[in-house]
Amino acid sequence: NYDAESVAKVCEALKAAGLPPSVMIDASHSNSHKICRNQINVVSDIAEQISEGSPNIMGVMIESNLVEGRQDIVPGQPLTYGQSVTDACISWEDTVPLLDQLARSVRDRRARNM
Repeated sequence: NYDAESVAKVCEALKAAGLPPSVMIDASHSNSHKICRNQINVVSDIAEQISEGSPNIMGVMIESNLVEGRQDIVPGQPLTYGQSVTDACISWEDTVPLLDQLARSVRDRRARNM
C-alpha cells in the first residue's frame, strides 16, 4: 500500500472523512513481505513519489538496526549486539543511503513547491 495509486486512494478517503490527506508509510511488514531487504525498493519508490512532488507523504517507517536480520533469544547463547530480536531489520550500512535518498527527495519536493 505504498505505491502512488494506493497513497492517492487513502488520501481521498482521509479527505472524505474530513481529515488531512497526510500519510506515514511503513516500508516493512506487508509492504516488504516481511523480507527486510525489500524495504530498500519500497523506500526507493516512496522517495521517487516525494521527489515528484507528492505532498501527502509525511513520513516513512523503516525497520533498521546496526546488523541486518534478526536473531532468536536462546538461553545460554550470547546475542549479536545490534541485531533485532523481533522483526528482521536492514543494516545501518543499508539505512544510511536510504535516509540520504529520502533527504534528497524532500529537497526536490521543496524546490518544486517554491
